[in-house]
Amino acid sequence: MKDVANCPRCGKIFVKALRPICQHCSREQEDNFDKVSKFMRTRQNRMATLRQVHEETKVPLEQIHQFIREKRILVSQFPNLGYPCESCGTIIQEGRVCESCKDNITSGLEQLEKEKDFAERRAAAEQAEKKRSVGTYHSLNDRISKK
Repeated sequence: MKDVANCPRCGKIFVKALRPICQHCSREQEDNFDKVSKFMRTRQNRMATLRQVHEETKVPLEQIHQFIREKRILVSQFPNLGYPCESCGTIIQEGRVCESCKDNITSGLEQLEKEKDFAERRAAAEQAEKKRSVGTYHSLNDRISKK
């Protein structure tokens, strides 16, 4: 059975088949893509920035970002376009986070791994010390018989 859902953009009920949005919003999205595509295809607009594309076409920035993420607009052909990093908002051209945020995440994970390693070594050392102290005992009978 087909899934019935509310369109996340307009709220109308639609049968969810190929697209996550309704037919009307899908058509509107394609019209917006055509506007951006036509604007960018003209030679003098190929070096346009996101702001310039947005101002000239009146297409929302989020939708232009989506076109770039989906690789419908190729940044190799239009180098001044990009979309925001999911962490800090810096404009990037590929992936989900910028190099700076990626480095921060990596160093944080490395630090966590080092702390985990240290805790494991410390626990092992404490366990070994406990075994050594438990293995040594003294008997009262030994002291009494030697006198």
